[in-house]
Amino acid sequence: MQPPHASTFSRLRPDNRLAWLHITINFVLIAGGVVLAASDYSPLVYLLGQMALALGFTQAFILLHEAGHRTLFRQRYLNDYIGQMAGFLALIPYITWRSIHARHHRYTGWQDLDATTASLVSRPLSRIERIIIDGAWRFWLPLFSIIYRIQNYWRINRISSFLGPTVSTARMRVAVALQLLSYVLLAAWLGLSETLILFGPGLLIALMGQDLLLLSQHTGMPSHLSSGQTVRPFPTREQAQFTRSLRLPRWLSWLFLHFDAHELHHLYPAVPGYQLRNIPYRPPNEVNWLVWLKDVKAKSGTCFLFGKPRSEAEV
Repeated sequence: MQPPHASTFSRLRPDNRLAWLHITINFVLIAGGVVLAASDYSPLVYLLGQMALALGFTQAFILLHEAGHRTLFRQRYLNDYIGQMAGFLALIPYITWRSIHARHHRYTGWQDLDATTASLVSRPLSRIERIIIDGAWRFWLPLFSIIYRIQNYWRINRISSFLGPTVSTARMRVAVALQLLSYVLLAAWLGLSETLILFGPGLLIALMGQDLLLLSQHTGMPSHLSSGQTVRPFPTREQAQFTRSLRLPRWLSWLFLHFDAHELHHLYPAVPGYQLRNIPYRPPNEVNWLVWLKDVKAKSGTCFLFGKPRSEAEV
């Protein structure tokens, strides 16, 4: 069954009421998590606070994603404002996110041209690399989520190599420096130890979950290598073959703006995430999250991340 044409869903546009609802929930999760974590009630209350923060930090990352597409709100300025706030919570500068994520959608299917997948091109790994990757994967350490952020959104020199000379990086450098400074000032105000106690476990849990969410989307799926040649970007209607969707529990999928419906998102990037499940089409690569998790965790990290051979460019 072929996916319906995008024009069929022109009615699925940003809905400010739904956007504010998700933002309100995010505020409640973050603020409530901080209040619980800062209380002196009991270890259980502290743990509940950290779980609320973990959900809030993950939802903030997804709000950043939605705002970056400018599909969260109808108004561009609201998308940009909330995107910057969500980016602060997600540890990703909004300005670099928009540029790199736009390129991700343009070059989905060309692994070496997409900054977010280029580092996973199959290559010989040193012994120390294998030990670190396999160890992190085995013990659920969020190595990928951390490297994903640093490599793709904080390292301006690397970013500029993907975006080319036509994109000025001066504004990016200023935005990155200001966001980094804001974290330093927050830690100085609260105290470093208090900051780690208050936010550390929740952030760690969030990054662990995002490791799985992010790696589920394209890792192990078919892809091509341009090998330095000029290639034709795949149109959105052809991108489902390069991505995978997870089927999360309904409540979690709704909370995360159906971020698990990743094939639908690539087929219809102009449709808001909170509207994706209204599309009457079930993509072929959707898999239950527990089935996928059991399968990938049975593999070593290096096998999962680098083990699948990639085809060469078809020019």
